[in-house]
Amino acid sequence: MSGFKHDYRFDTLAVRAGQLRTNEGEHSEPIFLTSSYVFASAAEAAARFSDEQPGNIYSRFTNPTVRTFEQRLAALEGAESCVATSSGMSAILSTCLALLKSGDHIVSSRSIFGTTTILFTNYLARLGIKTSFVDLSDLSGWTAAMRPATRLLFLETPSNPLTELADIKQLAALAHQHDCLLVVDNCFCTPALQQPIKLGADIVIHSATKFLDGQGRCVGGAVVGRKDCVGTDVYGFLRTAGPTMSAFNAWVFLKGLETLSVRMQAHSTNALALAQWLEQQPLVERVYYPGLASHPQHRLAKTQQTGYGGLLSFELKGGQAAGWKLIDATRMISITANLGDTRSTITHPATTTHCRLTAEQRKQAGIADGLIRVAVGLEDIKDVKADLARGM
Repeated sequence: MSGFKHDYRFDTLAVRAGQLRTNEGEHSEPIFLTSSYVFASAAEAAARFSDEQPGNIYSRFTNPTVRTFEQRLAALEGAESCVATSSGMSAILSTCLALLKSGDHIVSSRSIFGTTTILFTNYLARLGIKTSFVDLSDLSGWTAAMRPATRLLFLETPSNPLTELADIKQLAALAHQHDCLLVVDNCFCTPALQQPIKLGADIVIHSATKFLDGQGRCVGGAVVGRKDCVGTDVYGFLRTAGPTMSAFNAWVFLKGLETLSVRMQAHSTNALALAQWLEQQPLVERVYYPGLASHPQHRLAKTQQTGYGGLLSFELKGGQAAGWKLIDATRMISITANLGDTRSTITHPATTTHCRLTAEQRKQAGIADGLIRVAVGLEDIKDVKADLARGM
């Protein structure tokens, strides 16, 4: 972390980690908008390209602004290394293509982002990498799905959109027993609320587009973990294949990290209040939010998270028609499939984020036609409730 002390606490790291001031003495991190770098000599250029000497080479894989973001996020996750990518999906793709080969096997939760499911079943499968899908919280199912060729376990916890949880410590033990890597998508909690590496995970995935940015401004991703598999293998893939985060986006994400802790606390407070209100509404059949005592894994959430996050979903009586009516009645909440914004957003997962799944896949993932997902923002929660009440 550029000499920055490792024993500082989370909020200090979120503001300070990774920054290396230039001779200009700037207080805020600069944006290095350059494609290439000048070398002092031919010998220095050769030493950089051969990795004999550290330093900047080309902004596809070395950029000071991106490096500051990588070092700061690694510090927040308690990890050795971070590789920033152009999107959350490119972070997952880079991890898989860097660490897997034809004939390898993935065991994945079926409660993952619909596009991730398609990546595994439609594209990695073409390369001879097969995937078995299991129920997120069923340890026996994970155990039964293990094969000699299994190399990677993949999950989101909490899941999107049903906020189901997995016991990270148990899955880490299972993965390591079979000489596998445990990869956890930590998009919805962020390191402000959950640190999977401290619970035994090997790699953490982020869509920086979401809560890390926090204001819906830029697209980006990150892979965080050990120096060998992330700092060497995933970095090597990015250097060659080029799913690169731009310097400008990295600078925006750095600004997001500075307020991450206070934002996630506020998101959690608002989401819990909304979830409790939704449970009292006659049209609502069920609410999915780990902060509720009614959530089947509420105790686990209290154990491995320090907060419950800003994402919730609820199922309406009346199916898709009732769901669309509710969404169309809102005047303030943004109708968009993105999340992690200061602005509350609402979407109908079955016809947006999970629409490319088959009806059977949606059923297996618990995506009912009456399911609504809300990413609760930072508005006054009374206004959010009033906006939803219009469609109730």
